[in-house]
Amino acid sequence: MGSPALEWLRLVKEETGMAVCTEVACAAHVEECLRAGVDMLWIGARTSANPFQVQEIASALEGSEATVLVKNPVNPDIGLWTGALERLERSGIREMGMVLRGFSTEGPGPYRNAPLWHLAIEMRRRFPLLPFLADPSHMAGRRELVPELAIKAMDLGLDGLMIECHCNPSAALSDASQQLSPEEFFSLLGRIRTRDKDSADSDYRSAIDALRSEIDDIDGKILALLAQRMDASRRIGIQKKEHNVAILQSSRWDKVLERIHKQAAEYGLEESFVDRIFNTVHDESVKAQK
Repeated sequence: MGSPALEWLRLVKEETGMAVCTEVACAAHVEECLRAGVDMLWIGARTSANPFQVQEIASALEGSEATVLVKNPVNPDIGLWTGALERLERSGIREMGMVLRGFSTEGPGPYRNAPLWHLAIEMRRRFPLLPFLADPSHMAGRRELVPELAIKAMDLGLDGLMIECHCNPSAALSDASQQLSPEEFFSLLGRIRTRDKDSADSDYRSAIDALRSEIDDIDGKILALLAQRMDASRRIGIQKKEHNVAILQSSRWDKVLERIHKQAAEYGLEESFVDRIFNTVHDESVKAQK
């Protein structure tokens, strides 16, 4: 057998009776895993972003009865995610599933990879019959954030979780900061409650929770941007003090408001609404400059 890791998986399967799963990124990986009797394969985020690699894997799987999970691409492009699933389907793969592991996005945020739950909802709409898992470990990037993301995913009605665990997370050779200890893992399982997916109320709650999660993500970004803006205001205050320039510049603020009003109209936002927000921000910026 080509890989010691595949031999370990074989031993795990033999000794525990558990099904085993691993990631593949090319045809050679697929062939080795099929020979080793691996029960389930997954295509990672960087691979699913590359249609050529996905097609290579799909061709290698043709004629097999493998079960394949597809993680979302690194970037928020559900066209690539959809295309990967369709390529596998055309190769005759019937046992497939999706895994939300979060997306790389611009700007600061609390998570290593933004969940972008609304994209998960869209993929559920496109593929309502496929099993759909969440990978809160890769979304969080930090073990203390894994539970909240796992609970959100199950509240949204996803079908399961892919969580990284290690008997001694601090000694893990990969992604140590996001791995749970066995004790933390079982504690999390005790907190998870599955929802009834058949009732209209459950569908409603899932949709509401997804939208609220999207709002939570946006709120986090707004706060981070506000912090950056206040820092810039403080630095402006230092420049004005050093050059003996008055803090309040009414003409400048009038021009800022004029620009904001135009942009607000393009976004369909009420002028009075953005006035309240930006006047408050301006007041705080003046305080910061003092």
